[in-house]
Amino acid sequence: MTLIFLLELFSTFFLTGLIWTVQIVHYPSFKYIAEKGFFDFTGFHAKRISFIVVPMMLLELATSSYLMIEEINLFSSTKFVLVLLIWLSTFLLSVPIHGKLNKDRDEALIRKLIVTNWFRTILWSLKSIILFIQLTV
Repeated sequence: MTLIFLLELFSTFFLTGLIWTVQIVHYPSFKYIAEKGFFDFTGFHAKRISFIVVPMMLLELATSSYLMIEEINLFSSTKFVLVLLIWLSTFLLSVPIHGKLNKDRDEALIRKLIVTNWFRTILWSLKSIILFIQLTV
C-alpha cells in the first residue's frame, strides 16, 4: 500500500462517515430551526462545515486523480468517476440549495436538500466499499 492510497482511503472513509452524519442527523435538523435563527444557523453551518469538507474533498480528488493516472485499472477508474460525480452533485445541487436556504427558509428546499444529498451519500458509500474490496484483494 502506498501513502497516496492510504490518504485516499482516509479521506474517503472520513467523508463517508461525515456525509452519513449530515444526511441522517444534520440536514433533517434544518426542519426544526425556527425562522428567527435559521439564517444564523445556515451561515454557521456553511462556514464551519467548509473547514472540514473542503480540505478532505481536495485530498480525495488529488489522491484519486493521482492513482487513476498511475494505476489505470477498473478500481482506480471507477473511484475517479465516483469522485467526479460527487463533485458535480456538490456544486450543481447541494451548493445552490444552500445558497437559496441562506436567503429564504423554505421547507421544500430543505426537503430537496435532503433528497438530493442521498446521491452523494450513496456515491461516497460505494467508493468506500470499493476501497474496502481493494484492501482485501
